[in-house]
Amino acid sequence: MLLVPLSERQLAAFADKHATQIPYDTSPRHLAGPGDARHVTHGLAAAGWNAVSDPLSAEIILASPDLRHRLQFDPQSRTSAWWRLRAEPVGTELGWYAEFGEHVPAEVLAGLTDALVAQAPAEPTSPLAVLDAAGWLIDGRGIAYSDHPSCKVERLPENGAGTVPWREQVRVAWHIEVRDLPTDIGSRGAHLWHAAFHSHTPEHLVTAFVTALADPAPLQRGMFDRTATYGVTQKPSPLTPEQTVHAHATRVKALRARARPTRRQQKNPVTAPAHASTAQPAARR
Repeated sequence: MLLVPLSERQLAAFADKHATQIPYDTSPRHLAGPGDARHVTHGLAAAGWNAVSDPLSAEIILASPDLRHRLQFDPQSRTSAWWRLRAEPVGTELGWYAEFGEHVPAEVLAGLTDALVAQAPAEPTSPLAVLDAAGWLIDGRGIAYSDHPSCKVERLPENGAGTVPWREQVRVAWHIEVRDLPTDIGSRGAHLWHAAFHSHTPEHLVTAFVTALADPAPLQRGMFDRTATYGVTQKPSPLTPEQTVHAHATRVKALRARARPTRRQQKNPVTAPAHASTAQPAARR
């Protein structure tokens, strides 16, 4: 394993990029585009995760200190899933798998990874309860729709039935889909990105993801950053570039401190099996 702690040089590189960008408040969040992947990778590195991928490759693979969790970011993926998160089974804890599409905002995914390196809450809140409190519409089938009607969060039945194309390969408990607004009456908008969580994914992690997704606060994007669609609302942010960089550094520092108790408990690394027991379907558009 290549031990690569988060360095001052890496933080400086993040600062250099964002210091030259004028931030624009971009909303809704689910259409803000991918943003900077270092919101995710820097947070995990600060929590003790290590790089296990080729440092000269575009693909990034990070492994947790106990080797149980692994996150893969592949911007050259031939599927619609650019991020894949896997947990190996250990003891009585079952393995699980989650994946996220190209345009998932890094800040939203970071809501999940931040929760992954922290202690699980004693009284977790259900994802639908979070969305209901945020004002999302929840129908009788357990599907939640955002105010901007292009994002839906669906809890699939226990038998695995649902609208996920690869549900025959792996049982999915939660599925999130973001589409562009339709151009014609009666048509469906173009697929923008998705998130899918295997049925054994700890529910507090799904809750953390949808909490970040439903947060009404806009995300900051540079003038020429990619967004998921042209249908976003953007206006100059009251935040300065220096404030954006400072917020990132403060969060990384807090994650490093929060993860220390968890790392102390992870004394025995997990021995990964030759073949992962949790299915990793090749997502299709």
